[in-house]
Amino acid sequence: MYFDGDIDYLFFLAFLLSYDILIIGGFMKENYFHFKKKFGQNFLKDQTIPRKIVEAANIQNDSLVIEIGPGAGALTKELSKVAKQVICYEIDTSLEDILDRELLGLDNVRVIYDDFLKRDVKQDLCSYEYHYLYVVANLPYYITTPIITRLIESDLGVDKVVVMIQKEVADRFCAKPGTREYGSITVFLNYYFDLKKEFLVSRNCFVPKPNVDSVVISLNKKKEQLSVNNKELFFQLVKDSFRFKRKTIRNNLKGYCLEKIEAVLNEYHLDLNVRAEDLSLEIFVRISNNLG
Repeated sequence: MYFDGDIDYLFFLAFLLSYDILIIGGFMKENYFHFKKKFGQNFLKDQTIPRKIVEAANIQNDSLVIEIGPGAGALTKELSKVAKQVICYEIDTSLEDILDRELLGLDNVRVIYDDFLKRDVKQDLCSYEYHYLYVVANLPYYITTPIITRLIESDLGVDKVVVMIQKEVADRFCAKPGTREYGSITVFLNYYFDLKKEFLVSRNCFVPKPNVDSVVISLNKKKEQLSVNNKELFFQLVKDSFRFKRKTIRNNLKGYCLEKIEAVLNEYHLDLNVRAEDLSLEIFVRISNNLG
């Protein structure tokens, strides 16, 4: 398109504003795609970010990668270069034509148009042969925790998770005891994984631009988990301990044997007036085992 003065320039701007322009790999494609807030759609326009995510994943040979929410396929294409197989879950069927075009010729990529949270993922993986299993994704902000929880509960045998999530959520996941962000989800994740913040991603790297910045975090499966006698009791204990965050363990755990809890706390020079946010994973495990 050639511009002839201010009129043509203004016409061009009006044209851009009249459609949703999907930006992929640094150039614009007129897909007439309407971003859907209900799916938390924010697509990357900075192609260096997918490459950095794949580098952080450090994907080994003979691997299967699960991607949740491939969007326009920017990250998918980078994953296909290093993984043996890539299986994607996309809830928005209106992206099918775009993904078909963007992923054309990538024989090691399969896209399943379904809700990951409702899918029998374990069954989907039965047809694949692999040695390592990764989850790499730019997760929708509004369902980050349910997806992470589902990955844990599904017992898929994931070796490593590398996901881009809202910065505030990343702060909660990676929080240390004694901080305001520390909560039950922090304890749960640290039981299974070693967590690390990889790098910050500015909100300016997305279309449409979200209201918050993002962080890419990695979750590496622990080589040795702390020994828990009763996992159901352990997880319920942690959940109950944080039920009212500003209340003490004495108040939050009234339904448990406080004498047994206090006996463990005393070993760490603590008492029942401590708050859950000040207790490490190790202390929660010790309390749970003492109760069990």
